[in-house]
Amino acid sequence: MAPRRSPAPGPPPRSGRGCGMAAARGRVLCLFDVDGTLTPARQKIEPEVDRFLQELRGRVQIGVVGGSDYSKIAEQLGEGDEVVDKFDYVFAENGTVQYKNGRLVAKQAIQDHLGEELLQDLINFCLNYMALLKLPKKRGTFIEFRNGMLNISPIGRSCTLEERIEFSELDKKERIREKFVAALQREFAGKGLRFSRGGMISFDVFPEGWDKRYCLNVLDDERFDTIHFFGNETTPGGNDYEIYDDPRTVGHSVQSPQDTVQRCREIFFPERANEC
Repeated sequence: MAPRRSPAPGPPPRSGRGCGMAAARGRVLCLFDVDGTLTPARQKIEPEVDRFLQELRGRVQIGVVGGSDYSKIAEQLGEGDEVVDKFDYVFAENGTVQYKNGRLVAKQAIQDHLGEELLQDLINFCLNYMALLKLPKKRGTFIEFRNGMLNISPIGRSCTLEERIEFSELDKKERIREKFVAALQREFAGKGLRFSRGGMISFDVFPEGWDKRYCLNVLDDERFDTIHFFGNETTPGGNDYEIYDDPRTVGHSVQSPQDTVQRCREIFFPERANEC
């Protein structure tokens, strides 16, 4: 897909902002989604992508914003807690858990925001819905409670990679997640909840305003000239859509980690744009 608001390759930032090599490292931020953008879904980053990001970090600041909790992001992007040393910013759970320069700076809690009554109504509805859902396979961890959201998986997050792919193909045909979200939207209309799909087997439920744009509230204070965002779920309903479409970012829609690397080469390493 072509980058938003500008032609490929190598979209310039909006008028009035510096970009790439024309600006000092501290004034430009590249912010990346994780699954499908830096790594295959729920898998570890490839060494060549990892190396390129560290090279990119020599020219701009870099950060990640993912829907998963911190432990999953750390597992995918490094060993132990080294992820916070590899990136200037790490935003887990859409930015409700925030790390800057290797240090935890803030954490929100969905239960404090929604209240226990609404939270239990939401959980009970999801459990009842999934109890009546017939699938070729069901595994475990159907609801994952995170700081900033609930992650709902009809097949269960403990499924194998092969089962994940099988469910994803079935979901494309039968729109299992789409129908589930529609039922939730009807049941909880006016309750201040938002829903977005992400990855292959699940969708997220979170308070209004707690999508990936949440991290921009922190970054507003950093006064970057340009924030480039790279993500793969950038169509309406995808968990990258809101931040991709936000006027505070220059959005780039990518299809794979290799595509992400190529887009960054075109923008920040034009002399190497044709490298494989």
